Amino acid sequence: MTPTLRTARLLLEPYRPEDEDAFVALFQDRRVCRWLGDGRLAPEAEDRALFGRIFTKVYARRLFDVWAVREDGRYVGHAEIKPTEVVGGHEIVYALAPEAWGRGLGTELTGAIVGHGFGTLGLSEVHATVMAANEASLTLLTRLGFTHRRDIEEEDGTTTRCLAVVRGDGRFGDRERWAAEGG
Repeated sequence: MTPTLRTARLLLEPYRPEDEDAFVALFQDRRVCRWLGDGRLAPEAEDRALFGRIFTKVYARRLFDVWAVREDGRYVGHAEIKPTEVVGGHEIVYALAPEAWGRGLGTELTGAIVGHGFGTLGLSEVHATVMAANEASLTLLTRLGFTHRRDIEEEDGTTTRCLAVVRGDGRFGDRERWAAEGG
């Protein structure tokens, strides 16, 4: 079962059915979806089906951890950590609503997910894949100790950067430190 995580300002908790409209609104926002997956805006029905699969597939089969991200009780984003073949390990995925950008919430969110990966899941390494043009996310990850591993040249001509942080590197140097920092 996906656990609840807390940072100084954020609550990461399992989705509830009433989160559907907020989830869809996040994924339908062009400023957000341009950085997710293939960068295209999916039809709303696809995003609603994706939300449904969180319950019928991901949670029901306990495949990986997926969270609704809240600030002061208000939905502000999405987060997950899951095993993927692309990176050959566990990858973090996160998205914040534009009104949550620029206030350090991405750093808190990422720290919590990575800390969960190292602590609860016992991982020795956590990965992220980011579009090369997404400078904000690349800067955030680098600041947290992620390093560039390789690039993937996509069929559409764009580049995806694969990054990773190893337990003991960066901000996640030891269990006590990241736990004290809310990770």
